[in-house]
Amino acid sequence: MKFGAIDIGSNAVRLLITNVYETKKGPLFKKSSLIRVPIRLGDDVFTTGSISEVRFQKMIETMRAFKLLLGVHDVVSYRACATSAMRNATNGEALVEAISEEADLDIEIIQGKKEADIIFSNHFEERLFKDRSYLYIDVGGGSTELTVFSNNKPVASRSFRIGTIRILRNKVEPEYWEKLLRWVETNTTGLDKLDGIGSGGNINKLYKMAEISGSLPMRFNQLTEMHDMLAAMSYEQRIEDLGLNADRADVIVPACEIFIAIMKRANIKDMIVPQFGLSDGITRLLYEEYRSNA
Repeated sequence: MKFGAIDIGSNAVRLLITNVYETKKGPLFKKSSLIRVPIRLGDDVFTTGSISEVRFQKMIETMRAFKLLLGVHDVVSYRACATSAMRNATNGEALVEAISEEADLDIEIIQGKKEADIIFSNHFEERLFKDRSYLYIDVGGGSTELTVFSNNKPVASRSFRIGTIRILRNKVEPEYWEKLLRWVETNTTGLDKLDGIGSGGNINKLYKMAEISGSLPMRFNQLTEMHDMLAAMSYEQRIEDLGLNADRADVIVPACEIFIAIMKRANIKDMIVPQFGLSDGITRLLYEEYRSNA
């Protein structure tokens, strides 16, 4: 059976189609198709407060295409979630209504806490070591979601309006940076065995670029070396020499800076990069809902 997950982020919009196979050992999730469209809603929202007419129409056209693909794949069910840019846009609800009417596709604008809850539907915390604590860091275009895990349970969680596109557009005040870092320090002080868990398209790309073998964590010094290398290159060089997509080549540097600042304040030396995100969590929830109604 197939399920569809749509993640409407500040930088890109993604449609993930996943096959779920029921085995004796439990459900097996296998990605069938991933389509990413770099609409960049955050460029409008974090500058003017609303989504421009051009991107408004692009979103409607993209959702029409996604709706057709959901039908072609015969998905059992789908869910579409919009995050920071849509929830901050003055015309975000108007866009939701337009997409419902013109593309026949329902979109849910979710808050940061709900976003973190959906991501953790992957049950990744079950694979963590009980004698260690973890700081989950999800960096997006418009916000950064943080969750502290201790004894395999979330003990503190917070969403901050600090993201890669906001930084590129100089829309993050210094005092807000300090607010985030104070929260990190307050909620990680006393946790001796603390590792990071990195989430988001940028850290996934950095992890691959670092060519880390197996499922080993990314070390703090590896991340800082990647940052220094990328920051020394021009935008064009990151595209031509490293093969980065145009909409990744600019945001990857501020993403590094967010991760580095948080890891430094929390004194984190190692960061696990499981390479899952909102779309994966949506798929897990859709399957669990399907089974509960079967």
